Amino acid sequence: MRQLIVSTFLSLDGVMQAPGGPEEDPSDGFSLGGWTHPYFDEQVGAFMGKTMGVPFDLLLGRKTYDIFAAYWPTATEEEGAKPLNDATKYVASRGRPELPWERSQLIEGDVVAGVAALKQEDGPELQVHGSADLLQTLVGAGLIDEYRLLIFPVVLGSGKRLFGDGAVPVGLRLVDSATSGSGALMTTYRPAGEVRTGSFA
Repeated sequence: MRQLIVSTFLSLDGVMQAPGGPEEDPSDGFSLGGWTHPYFDEQVGAFMGKTMGVPFDLLLGRKTYDIFAAYWPTATEEEGAKPLNDATKYVASRGRPELPWERSQLIEGDVVAGVAALKQEDGPELQVHGSADLLQTLVGAGLIDEYRLLIFPVVLGSGKRLFGDGAVPVGLRLVDSATSGSGALMTTYRPAGEVRTGSFA
Protein backbone atom coordinates (compact mmCIF):
# COMPACT_ATOMS: atom_id res chain seq x y z
CA MET A 1 0.00 0.00 0.00
CA ARG A 2 1.30 3.43 -0.94
CA GLN A 3 1.48 6.34 1.49
CA LEU A 4 -0.08 9.66 0.48
CA ILE A 5 2.11 12.54 1.65
CA VAL A 6 1.17 16.22 1.61
CA SER A 7 4.19 18.52 1.31
CA THR A 8 3.24 22.17 1.42
CA PHE A 9 4.25 25.66 2.51
CA LEU A 10 1.95 27.51 4.90
CA SER A 11 1.74 30.99 6.37
CA LEU A 12 0.95 31.29 10.08
CA ASP A 13 -2.71 31.82 9.17
CA GLY A 14 -2.79 28.69 7.04
CA VAL A 15 -2.52 30.16 3.53
CA MET A 16 -0.74 28.05 0.91
CA GLN A 17 -1.45 30.08 -2.24
CA ALA A 18 1.40 31.09 -4.59
CA PRO A 19 4.36 30.56 -2.26
CA GLY A 20 6.96 30.63 -5.03
CA GLY A 21 6.24 33.77 -7.03
CA PRO A 22 3.66 36.44 -7.98
CA GLU A 23 2.79 34.69 -11.25
CA GLU A 24 2.05 31.28 -9.69
CA ASP A 25 -1.57 31.83 -8.72
CA PRO A 26 -2.99 35.37 -8.61
CA SER A 27 -6.58 34.08 -8.62
CA ASP A 28 -9.15 35.92 -6.50
CA GLY A 29 -6.88 38.97 -6.47
CA PHE A 30 -4.10 37.36 -4.42
CA SER A 31 -1.17 39.78 -4.65
CA LEU A 32 1.39 38.38 -2.20
CA GLY A 33 2.81 35.56 -4.31
CA GLY A 34 6.40 34.65 -3.52
CA TRP A 35 6.03 35.03 0.24
CA THR A 36 8.34 32.10 1.10
CA HIS A 37 11.34 33.48 -0.78
CA PRO A 38 12.83 35.64 2.01
CA TYR A 39 12.79 32.66 4.40
CA PHE A 40 14.06 29.91 2.09
CA ASP A 41 17.43 29.21 3.71
CA GLU A 42 19.78 26.22 3.68
CA GLN A 43 17.82 24.35 6.35
CA VAL A 44 14.51 24.71 4.51
CA GLY A 45 16.26 23.52 1.36
CA ALA A 46 17.62 20.50 3.23
CA PHE A 47 14.12 19.63 4.50
CA MET A 48 12.80 19.71 0.95
CA GLY A 49 15.81 17.73 -0.25
CA LYS A 50 15.04 15.01 2.28
CA THR A 51 11.38 14.94 1.23
CA MET A 52 12.35 14.56 -2.42
CA GLY A 53 15.33 12.29 -1.75
CA VAL A 54 13.19 9.15 -1.59
CA PRO A 55 11.40 7.42 -4.47
CA PHE A 56 8.04 9.12 -5.10
CA ASP A 57 5.33 9.76 -7.64
CA LEU A 58 3.35 12.99 -7.84
CA LEU A 59 -0.37 13.57 -7.35
CA LEU A 60 -1.27 17.03 -8.63
CA GLY A 61 -4.25 19.22 -9.31
CA ARG A 62 -4.55 20.68 -12.79
CA LYS A 63 -3.27 24.19 -11.96
CA THR A 64 -0.21 22.97 -10.09
CA TYR A 65 0.49 20.48 -12.87
CA ASP A 66 0.47 23.29 -15.43
CA ILE A 67 2.86 25.38 -13.30
CA PHE A 68 5.26 22.47 -12.82
CA ALA A 69 5.01 21.27 -16.43
CA ALA A 70 5.85 24.75 -17.73
CA TYR A 71 9.09 24.86 -15.77
CA TRP A 72 10.67 21.58 -14.71
CA PRO A 73 11.06 19.75 -18.03
CA THR A 74 13.43 22.49 -19.25
CA ALA A 75 15.08 23.26 -15.88
CA THR A 76 17.03 20.03 -15.83
CA GLU A 77 20.07 21.53 -14.09
CA GLU A 78 18.04 22.85 -11.16
CA GLU A 79 18.24 20.99 -7.85
CA GLY A 80 15.24 18.70 -7.57
CA ALA A 81 14.55 18.60 -11.30
CA LYS A 82 15.52 14.97 -11.89
CA PRO A 83 13.22 13.36 -9.29
CA LEU A 84 10.31 15.53 -10.42
CA ASN A 85 10.87 14.76 -14.09
CA ASP A 86 11.39 11.03 -13.40
CA ALA A 87 8.26 10.67 -11.27
CA THR A 88 4.95 9.47 -12.61
CA LYS A 89 2.50 12.39 -12.40
CA TYR A 90 -1.12 11.55 -11.62
CA VAL A 91 -3.31 14.54 -12.48
CA ALA A 92 -6.77 15.32 -11.13
CA SER A 93 -8.88 17.45 -13.47
CA ARG A 94 -12.55 17.96 -14.19
CA GLY A 95 -11.75 18.12 -17.90
CA ARG A 96 -9.57 16.15 -20.28
CA PRO A 97 -6.46 18.32 -20.58
CA GLU A 98 -3.41 17.56 -22.64
CA LEU A 99 -0.62 16.34 -20.37
CA PRO A 100 2.66 16.97 -22.21
CA TRP A 101 5.05 16.38 -19.29
CA GLU A 102 6.59 12.90 -19.58
CA ARG A 103 5.07 10.15 -17.43
CA SER A 104 1.80 12.02 -16.87
CA GLN A 105 -1.52 10.22 -16.41
CA LEU A 106 -5.02 11.61 -15.98
CA ILE A 107 -7.04 10.20 -13.08
CA GLU A 108 -10.19 9.01 -14.81
CA GLY A 109 -13.62 9.35 -13.20
CA ASP A 110 -14.13 10.04 -9.51
CA VAL A 111 -10.98 11.49 -7.94
CA VAL A 112 -11.53 10.00 -4.48
CA ALA A 113 -12.01 6.52 -5.91
CA GLY A 114 -9.08 6.98 -8.27
CA VAL A 115 -6.69 8.09 -5.53
CA ALA A 116 -7.89 5.34 -3.19
CA ALA A 117 -7.11 2.81 -5.93
CA LEU A 118 -3.64 4.30 -6.49
CA LYS A 119 -2.91 3.93 -2.79
CA GLN A 120 -3.68 0.22 -2.99
CA GLU A 121 -1.08 -0.35 -5.71
CA ASP A 122 2.56 -1.25 -5.21
CA GLY A 123 4.92 1.65 -5.80
CA PRO A 124 6.66 4.60 -4.19
CA GLU A 125 4.91 7.12 -1.96
CA LEU A 126 2.53 9.61 -3.56
CA GLN A 127 3.48 13.23 -2.87
CA VAL A 128 1.09 16.15 -3.24
CA HIS A 129 2.71 19.56 -3.75
CA GLY A 130 0.57 22.69 -4.00
CA SER A 131 -2.79 21.65 -5.46
CA ALA A 132 -4.96 23.56 -2.97
CA ASP A 133 -8.29 22.60 -4.55
CA LEU A 134 -7.38 18.91 -4.81
CA LEU A 135 -6.21 18.90 -1.19
CA GLN A 136 -9.67 19.94 0.03
CA THR A 137 -11.03 16.77 -1.56
CA LEU A 138 -8.26 14.54 -0.19
CA VAL A 139 -8.51 15.98 3.32
CA GLY A 140 -12.29 15.58 3.30
CA ALA A 141 -12.02 11.95 2.19
CA GLY A 142 -9.46 11.07 4.88
CA LEU A 143 -6.93 9.84 2.31
CA ILE A 144 -3.82 11.61 3.64
CA ASP A 145 -1.27 9.60 5.62
CA GLU A 146 1.23 12.33 6.45
CA TYR A 147 1.53 16.12 6.37
CA ARG A 148 4.97 17.67 5.86
CA LEU A 149 4.27 21.31 6.59
CA LEU A 150 6.74 24.17 6.33
CA ILE A 151 5.23 27.02 8.32
CA PHE A 152 6.69 30.46 7.61
CA PRO A 153 6.63 33.47 9.98
CA VAL A 154 4.25 35.58 7.93
CA VAL A 155 0.52 36.36 8.08
CA LEU A 156 -1.14 36.81 4.68
CA GLY A 157 -4.73 37.53 5.67
CA SER A 158 -6.37 35.91 2.66
CA GLY A 159 -5.75 33.21 0.08
CA LYS A 160 -6.29 29.50 -0.43
CA ARG A 161 -5.83 27.47 2.74
CA LEU A 162 -4.79 23.88 3.33
CA PHE A 163 -7.64 23.38 5.78
CA GLY A 164 -10.45 25.34 4.20
CA ASP A 165 -14.04 25.78 5.28
CA GLY A 166 -15.68 22.42 5.78
CA ALA A 167 -12.46 20.52 6.57
CA VAL A 168 -13.22 17.26 8.36
CA PRO A 169 -12.17 17.43 12.04
CA VAL A 170 -9.21 15.15 12.80
CA GLY A 171 -6.53 14.92 15.44
CA LEU A 172 -2.91 15.06 14.31
CA ARG A 173 0.25 13.70 15.95
CA LEU A 174 3.54 15.58 15.62
CA VAL A 175 6.30 13.13 14.66
CA ASP A 176 9.13 15.52 13.78
CA SER A 177 9.91 19.22 13.97
CA ALA A 178 12.79 21.64 13.53
CA THR A 179 13.26 25.38 13.13
CA SER A 180 15.35 27.04 10.43
CA GLY A 181 17.54 30.06 10.99
CA SER A 182 15.00 32.17 9.09
CA GLY A 183 12.25 31.20 11.53
CA ALA A 184 10.46 28.63 9.37
CA LEU A 185 9.02 25.64 11.21
CA MET A 186 9.60 22.30 9.49
CA THR A 187 7.03 19.85 10.80
CA THR A 188 5.71 16.37 10.09
CA TYR A 189 2.26 15.30 11.31
CA ARG A 190 0.25 12.11 10.97
CA PRO A 191 -3.49 11.62 11.49
CA ALA A 192 -4.29 10.46 15.01
CA GLY A 193 -8.00 9.70 14.97
CA GLU A 194 -10.90 11.82 16.13
CA VAL A 195 -10.49 15.20 17.81
CA ARG A 196 -10.32 14.72 21.57
CA THR A 197 -12.08 17.26 23.77
CA GLY A 198 -12.28 17.94 27.48
CA SER A 199 -12.95 20.66 30.00
CA PHE A 200 -10.94 22.60 32.58
CA ALA A 201 -14.08 23.28 34.57
